[in-house]
Amino acid sequence: MTRSNAWWPLAACMLLWMVMPLARAAEPVIDAITEMVARPEVLRGQFSQEKQVSGFRNPLRSQGRFLVARQRGVIWTTLKPFPSEVVVTADRILSRQRDGSTRVELDARQQPAMRSINAIMFALMSGDVGALSSQFHVDATRVDQGWRLQLTPKSAMLARAFRSMTLQGDRYVRDVEIVEANQDRTRIQFSDLADTPASLTADEAGRLD
Repeated sequence: MTRSNAWWPLAACMLLWMVMPLARAAEPVIDAITEMVARPEVLRGQFSQEKQVSGFRNPLRSQGRFLVARQRGVIWTTLKPFPSEVVVTADRILSRQRDGSTRVELDARQQPAMRSINAIMFALMSGDVGALSSQFHVDATRVDQGWRLQLTPKSAMLARAFRSMTLQGDRYVRDVEIVEANQDRTRIQFSDLADTPASLTADEAGRLD
């Protein structure tokens, strides 16, 4: 699995729709959490990310905006400190740099493991309960007017990449913390979330093609 900085934010962005399918696969005690969480077809918003890399004193910080389209994929646009964009679909992860150049980071047609990873992520988005319950242990708690979920991987494939993911939110996921297998730690906060307009613009659709 790649150690590209783009991978974990994209995974976390996809986690915006994990909560309800995970809730169905977990204990009945989190039925109330399930009903709280929205699952729009399209979600747009801003992100602020801080990544603490083992061996480095200061964290790496970035800000930008994102779009998640349930049936299409994710557009993750970094604005600071350097403009760039990553697009993830079922078949590939594509990066665009500020000079306009494009590069395929991972292609499922050439790397079968990539398809397996994306299959899991898209199962999370589409509510494939069988795939979810076989891959994650889920610990859920209510926090004030919101909720908290801690996810730990069951499979060796995912365990090689990360130790845990912790999500907190209300109607939407607001905060994600990811602890990688090497102890690198990423925290992502989401803001200005909007589920309208509910359809993609022509430009957004073109970037996901």
